[in-house]
Amino acid sequence: MSPSFAECSARERIAVVFDTDSFHEWLPPSARVTSPHLAQLGVPAAFDDGVAIGRARLAGRPVFVAAQEGEFMGGGVGEVHGAKLVGLLQRALRDKPDAVVLLAESGGVRLHEANAGLIAVSEVMRALLDVRAACIPVTVLIGGANGCFGGMGIVARCADVVVMSDIARHAMSGPEVIEASYGASEFDSRDRALVWRTTGGKHRWLSGDCDELVEDDPAAFRAAACRALDVRRPMTLAALAQEHAGLRRRTEIAGDATDAVPLGTRLGVAGAQAVPDLDADAVRRLRPDAVVGLSTALPGTQA
Repeated sequence: MSPSFAECSARERIAVVFDTDSFHEWLPPSARVTSPHLAQLGVPAAFDDGVAIGRARLAGRPVFVAAQEGEFMGGGVGEVHGAKLVGLLQRALRDKPDAVVLLAESGGVRLHEANAGLIAVSEVMRALLDVRAACIPVTVLIGGANGCFGGMGIVARCADVVVMSDIARHAMSGPEVIEASYGASEFDSRDRALVWRTTGGKHRWLSGDCDELVEDDPAAFRAAACRALDVRRPMTLAALAQEHAGLRRRTEIAGDATDAVPLGTRLGVAGAQAVPDLDADAVRRLRPDAVVGLSTALPGTQA
């Protein structure tokens, strides 16, 4: 198995993150639950519609698991894909596992099923927040080659904990979407350095948008998932108001900064221009006080 989390398939990630041989899959490929829309468009389907769901154990504790397969349509969410995620979350409300862990890799809504996919993402968000309201923590691990964008980018930020690798990417709109809408002068999707400076795990950690930054290592993701098992963010109006205040403060500090380097400098990141060349451990030490309140401190890690 690859030592790189990004290079693993969805089921390989499940095998290494969770306890050995503990994963029991619901609606596996043998069930042949496929998209009803792709065949009409002449597009090949996948027998699991690009997502594996089921139960497993993590450090001996029962958890529910979903892992998106980036090799199938970039992990895009369609009707069946979304329904499997919703069903997993609704079953969590009934069975009360210790946590729900989502291994996210998605470019967002599947364009072939645009309306159905958009509805599916909204249902996933609603179901995820219902699970959190029932005091079942939800953790999202982001480390796949396709990143976590679009609707799934929003879903990730609805969770209690977001864990990213230093080479992961996370945003609402993907680079190509921004360029298609506003032109390369606004955002050049071919500028890989710009893309990672703007959407990469290092920037997300330093700006307070993820709760733990790890190396691109399956074992590191497993350790982070274990630490997150009992971490819950309060779902109260006061907590929401506090988060909005932090975001407003960050926006005011950012001012007219148009790149991660000047933004990092204004937030108080020492040597912001050197961040792309640093490893995850070095970047973890640079998080500025201005963003600490925007994320959740995991046990045994630096806030």
